[in-house]
Amino acid sequence: MEIVFATSASREFELLPRDLQILFLSHFEKIQSLQPRRHLKYGIPFHVEKVTRQARIIYEIREEMLYILHCFEDHKDYEHWYNSY
Repeated sequence: MEIVFATSASREFELLPRDLQILFLSHFEKIQSLQPRRHLKYGIPFHVEKVTRQARIIYEIREEMLYILHCFEDHKDYEHWYNSY
């Protein structure tokens, strides 16, 4: 499965501290090997992966492509984005 970053996710990932980037990379590999587990809300095609207590990855899987949509460092930013739906 190929990983594709959305422009916003790429920017967010680059701004993360190096140690957190390493954790995110390990979770990208984990997502590639496992089936998606948790949807954001009913009817929304995005999935969420919890990296730490605060950090989250928002992603979507389509036709053997893993689209990384957002890389949130803290829960406050994640909740702000999540509540926009």
